[in-house]
Amino acid sequence: MIPEEKVREVAERLSIVEVVSEYVQLRRSGGNFLGLCPFHGEKTPSFNVNPAREIFHCFGCGAGGNAFSFVMKMEGVSFPEAVKLLARKAGVEIEERQLTQAEKKDQDERQQFQNINELAAGYYRSILKNGQDGAPARQYLLQRTVGDEISEAYRLGFASDRRDGLVRHLANNSVDLDAALKLGIIRKGDSGWYDLFRNRLIFPIRDSKGLVIAFAGRVLDASLPKYINSPESPVYHKSSVLFGLDMALPTIRAKNSIIIVEGYFDHLALFRAGIRNVVATCGTALTATHAGQIKRHAEQVHMLFDSDNAGKKASIRSMELFLEQHMPAYVISLPPGDDPDSFLSKNPVEAFYERQNKARPAFDFFVKSLLAETPPENVDSKVRIIDEIVPRFRKISDPVERDLYEKEICRLLGITTHAFRKRMGGMGLTVKESRADSNKKTERWDNSQETLLALVINYPEAREEALKTGVDILFTGDYLELAILVTDTMAQTDDSQALSHLTDRIENPEQRKILSRIMVSDAFLADIDWRNVFEQCSRSSEKKALGSIKDIAARLAVLDENSEEYSLLLKQADTLRKRKSEL
Repeated sequence: MIPEEKVREVAERLSIVEVVSEYVQLRRSGGNFLGLCPFHGEKTPSFNVNPAREIFHCFGCGAGGNAFSFVMKMEGVSFPEAVKLLARKAGVEIEERQLTQAEKKDQDERQQFQNINELAAGYYRSILKNGQDGAPARQYLLQRTVGDEISEAYRLGFASDRRDGLVRHLANNSVDLDAALKLGIIRKGDSGWYDLFRNRLIFPIRDSKGLVIAFAGRVLDASLPKYINSPESPVYHKSSVLFGLDMALPTIRAKNSIIIVEGYFDHLALFRAGIRNVVATCGTALTATHAGQIKRHAEQVHMLFDSDNAGKKASIRSMELFLEQHMPAYVISLPPGDDPDSFLSKNPVEAFYERQNKARPAFDFFVKSLLAETPPENVDSKVRIIDEIVPRFRKISDPVERDLYEKEICRLLGITTHAFRKRMGGMGLTVKESRADSNKKTERWDNSQETLLALVINYPEAREEALKTGVDILFTGDYLELAILVTDTMAQTDDSQALSHLTDRIENPEQRKILSRIMVSDAFLADIDWRNVFEQCSRSSEKKALGSIKDIAARLAVLDENSEEYSLLLKQADTLRKRKSEL
């Protein structure tokens, strides 16, 4: 645990301009500094750094935050690690509280596990490079055109066919074999200790910092199982590890996108071809944790799975996870029978990029695949198709995207939108849930609410007026949650830089974008008549908050006139008409 006062001291000693300048060439532009964003490719600078507020924001990709969050994103490290890194630069000594006995034991044990994994990786690597037992693996890699440079980048190794080769190596290095047993790389049976991996090409599995945490072993022939992985251990949880992330991070930051594949050799084939923003799952299906990790590092994802039925199912399962993350996902299709390795062995890398550029949105891929498997030839098949589509359709968050897909689905099935909505059951939401869902959603860029929030930040009088009027009346969705956070924070301190540290506490990425965007672009509010602007924006926000009678009318069109929900919505429409007439 790093004391809060130490975090503040580091922030006070280092300016954000000084920190960012080590990574980005900046030039002054008014009250801000401007440069090319390091998190996505761009030719026109849209990356702004505000030294007064100690905050950055990119108007291209939406990334924003303070010096700590900048270093976290650039270096792929945690908040405490970012603080320590900047503390060393600022000459601030971090005196962390003394660990408890249990914490010290846990730390020592993790270091022991790390040392064992490094010893094992070195052992396997030495056999592949120089050992007589590694000759078959060297020949195998030669046949698959894997050169020394790629082999070194992956730290590839080979486990010989000896029963206890690794066991002996660990014992000779004074390793506690019971500790190695917890990592699963050695086993113990009735006849003693023995190795998990034998006669297999070894892929070390590394975390985002490049530390070896597990291994995957591949056979050199057609025997099964083709792959075996280290079991789960205190340092390895396959549902949260993306293979190759440590090698991919620099390119992911530049491209702001990730390609995800299923296999280790799929990953290697793309990496060898110069396609570096690639990760793979470790012998498991993509999980919600994986999807969350991917979203933290990139704005969009391309899925490249096998073209067989299993690959299609994996794409659809993954699509659902990315829909839940509100993250654009696309499916790259290769010719039937091809995987990345075989495709790139026969085609130039430009052919792959052409396929990537033609990648289909994941939901479109899902719908077309479903129709190919179950042609909508009769009522029964159409109903079954709709029932497959509905649960995934509900996860689409963008209203325009929903509307377009609804029209396309109805066109493909030859049904009316009325019939589709009937089967959907009005999206399966009650009136209460519909209101709650509506309150959660905000426009990505609401000028009225954005200006109001900027006034609250810049003018204490505007903040008092907002609290008097009621922030829940002036703001909705993400803006409402931000307004509450901002007013609470500024009620406790007059330090405007406290808001830059607020970004560290905001988990919602859209809210972080909004706050950083406002704080680097609110200079136009200086010396204005805040009350006049406040009144104009508050009236505009209230009108938007009243909702659309047309939306209610569309909802009423698909409901039974005798239903309770119909009556409630009718009353709501009458109330809206009265309130709008008063404005």
